[in-house]
Amino acid sequence: MKLLITGGAGFIGSEFTKLAVKSGFGVVVVDKLTYAGDLERLKEVDGKFVFYKSDITNREFLEHIFKSEKPDIVVHFAAESHVDRSILDATPFIDTNIKGTQTLLDIAKDIKIELFINIATDEVYGELGKNGQFSETSPLNPNSPYSVSKASADMLGRAYHRTFELPVITLRPSNNYGPWQYPEKLIPVVILKALNNEKIPVYGKGENIREWLYVSDCAEAILMTIKKGKSGEIYNIGSGFEKRNIDVVKTILKILDKPESLISFVKDRPGHDFRYSLNTEKIQKEIGWKAKTTFEEGIEKSVKWYLDNLDWVNRKLKHLRNYWKSVYGEGK
Repeated sequence: MKLLITGGAGFIGSEFTKLAVKSGFGVVVVDKLTYAGDLERLKEVDGKFVFYKSDITNREFLEHIFKSEKPDIVVHFAAESHVDRSILDATPFIDTNIKGTQTLLDIAKDIKIELFINIATDEVYGELGKNGQFSETSPLNPNSPYSVSKASADMLGRAYHRTFELPVITLRPSNNYGPWQYPEKLIPVVILKALNNEKIPVYGKGENIREWLYVSDCAEAILMTIKKGKSGEIYNIGSGFEKRNIDVVKTILKILDKPESLISFVKDRPGHDFRYSLNTEKIQKEIGWKAKTTFEEGIEKSVKWYLDNLDWVNRKLKHLRNYWKSVYGEGK
């Protein structure tokens, strides 16, 4: 069985790629290698997969890849994925997340692919107040350019299933974290800035709540869904571990023995969703998957990984500092 994995050099995609290789699948990775993609994430399985550098909107080259490699299953991760960047410029999100997904679905339809795994996000649901959870039947109500583009990709996949009988499964994971995450997302930003004794920007008062899923647990859920999931179904992938952003920051500072005085509250993100929380009864019942890693275990592992891999992070610093300045208004 051969998998074609788009975005396989990205954060979650690379974790899944490594798991798929180790599980005995033939693996083809397609990745544009933007700032967020890095083949170094795949060094432990180097030589055990086929790689193509390509934009998923490049239909001609993608058709060539599909004809050459003849994959059985597509696992579609490739996406622009950061809310803050979508606020700065939505165009790449529309191009990659919507047009790129349509291109892949069209090719998959034409060659009659056996299964198309469409990786969405919990952000397609919009936001919750302090109570309640999103189930797979909750209406989609996205609030940022990023989440709108992902909701569009989500709905495109389901439309191709309904209209063309393409075997699509839609997965909606909660916030992933762990090793190799590019330091634009909250947890690696906090780790890196704390290590450098720099001010740590926290939106608003840090009251926003996210459900934190360790990346290896997410990869396992996707693999199990390939084996046991039903075409046309939607599955939430969540951990049940909800934390306020400010509490995540304080936990990391405590692990690193850094003072809370490093915290700097900044102007809130425009349209900032308050809370996400996923009901995962369906994937537990139908697939038999449940998150294994507690938040306390996962955050300790994450901090240790960054401490052990500062060379990789430091190579990203020049780009990161320019980005931080544009998002947080920092002077350095």
